[in-house]
Amino acid sequence: MIKARKLRKSRQLQRKRRHARIRKKVHGTSGRPRLAVYRSLRNIEGQLIDDDARHTLVGLSTLAPDLREGPPDAGSGKIGAARTAGKRLAERALERGITTVVFDRGGYRYHGRVKAFAEGAREGGLVF
Repeated sequence: MIKARKLRKSRQLQRKRRHARIRKKVHGTSGRPRLAVYRSLRNIEGQLIDDDARHTLVGLSTLAPDLREGPPDAGSGKIGAARTAGKRLAERALERGITTVVFDRGGYRYHGRVKAFAEGAREGGLVF
């Protein structure tokens, strides 16, 4: 039991360290904001962040009211919801005139829901 807790803490710590390494290289500006991804066990969240002004330009989560009922077009499950959320985030970004972004995977592997979110954002019109 104790070993499982230590393992869980060390996994979180490892992800935070990976994210810190990524953040050294990835920086968002007003012209090209950072698309930061956060993945929990049930949901995924994306934000477009201007690091110079320290301001979030656009944000979306699978907990948003229009996404809560489920993904109608991208398949079922969490991966389909992530792809739909990526598309909707891209639509909101295009409404604000944002076309190019820098992708920040948040220390997660580029696999599964993170990959589906990124592909959905690309399908929605974002370039990165």
